[in-house]
Amino acid sequence: MSVGPPSADVGGRTRLIRRALSLEYLTVGWNLVEGIVAIAAALAAGSVALLGFGIDSFVETGSGSVLIWRLLAERGARDGEAVEHVERRAQRLVALSLVGLAGFVVLDSGWTLLRGDRPEASPVGIAVTAISLGVMWWLARAKRRTAIALGSRAMEADAFQTTACWWLSLTALGGIGLNALFGWWWADPLAALAMTYFLLREARESWRGEECCDA
Repeated sequence: MSVGPPSADVGGRTRLIRRALSLEYLTVGWNLVEGIVAIAAALAAGSVALLGFGIDSFVETGSGSVLIWRLLAERGARDGEAVEHVERRAQRLVALSLVGLAGFVVLDSGWTLLRGDRPEASPVGIAVTAISLGVMWWLARAKRRTAIALGSRAMEADAFQTTACWWLSLTALGGIGLNALFGWWWADPLAALAMTYFLLREARESWRGEECCDA
């Protein structure tokens, strides 16, 4: 994470870091709740799309936790190089976890389509993905503005991940919504397959974090 221009007001930067931390705490808190609710609803309904969405919420929780650590490290004036080193390793672990999730979704979705398993309608799943659309949209915009003000490429990358979560929410909502409204059971696993594009795109950006998100 960059430390801003030399002429930057120290008090103003402190306030920006405090705001960035608040946004990340909200991100982690929401994703924990979202993930628990989504996975419980997915298991109850047999929804592949909702399950992938829920697991990704926990991956995003880990990513947000790394950024919180980095922000706290800057606020505490810790060794910047050590912070960067840990973040690069963490970003690659997040990338690998996303690739693993994408592989799981492909296998589970393909098996569901082959067997013709029909997931049940999930009002809870529809509610949590619909609410997530609003939360992720607001968080992504707020993070991007704060990242630009801080000169933080790491937070810009995190804002991108939040935007990807918005697309995941939309995709999951489309699949479980079509199943609930019209009984199109195949829309659920197809929506899950569509998620893999966003998961792999997130993974690529996270893996390349050493190049695109350095201080």
